[in-house]
Amino acid sequence: MENTKNLNPQLGSASMEPTRKNTLPNFLLSVHLKYIKLGYHFLITHAIYLLLVPLLGVVSVNLSILSAEDLAQLWNHPSFNLVTVILFSALIVFMATFFFKSRPKKVYLVNFPCFKPWPELICPREVFMEHSTIAGIFNEENLAFQKKILERSGLGQRTYFPEALFQIPPNPCMAEARKEAKMVMFGAIDELLEKTGVKAKGIGILVVNCSLFNPTPSLSAMVVNHYKLRGNILSYNLGGMGCSAGLISIDLAKQILQVYC
Repeated sequence: MENTKNLNPQLGSASMEPTRKNTLPNFLLSVHLKYIKLGYHFLITHAIYLLLVPLLGVVSVNLSILSAEDLAQLWNHPSFNLVTVILFSALIVFMATFFFKSRPKKVYLVNFPCFKPWPELICPREVFMEHSTIAGIFNEENLAFQKKILERSGLGQRTYFPEALFQIPPNPCMAEARKEAKMVMFGAIDELLEKTGVKAKGIGILVVNCSLFNPTPSLSAMVVNHYKLRGNILSYNLGGMGCSAGLISIDLAKQILQVYC
């Protein structure tokens, strides 16, 4: 029997061989590759611990077989056990140094100033509802919903509103939003620098967070340019992440200080 089959007399004979199916797994799409990466990351991160645990086990076993007479002899005649004394002392020093160096650095909140606008920006709920009614862009259902939100949101009668909302009709444009951001940020930073006595050039890390307003150039760039901060500053701008970004920004500042300071 021949392994070839003539498919077309004009084209000549062609060899028909069974195609081999690729049975090798796609490692790039394999789920197991994820666990390999996690294992490698764990191994590199905790390599020093994985090396110290067997060493401590060996030392513990050797110390457990020593009697009181052996310890007394080692104490009274260290010159005869010089190598053991040196190695044991070096191990203690290394472990103590590693323990204190590996501990996370403590970060303290030195000051926390809040910007307080001038009294002209105080807007009671009645004034806000009056302006919404005069604007003429909301129907009765919208106004009832706004009143319901105001009563349940916890906003008091001495709540501050931006200047754009005092205009009739309101003017929520990009220019007014930038004006409000500068007023709040620069006011709080000026108070902070005054209280702490820190110079603007001494700031090495800047984290700015805003839940909704996320312009370009960023808010952090506005702060850097306004206070003429140094060129190698670590600047982070968090935007559009909601109210939870306040805690995220504080944790980010803490982690950066632990790494770079």
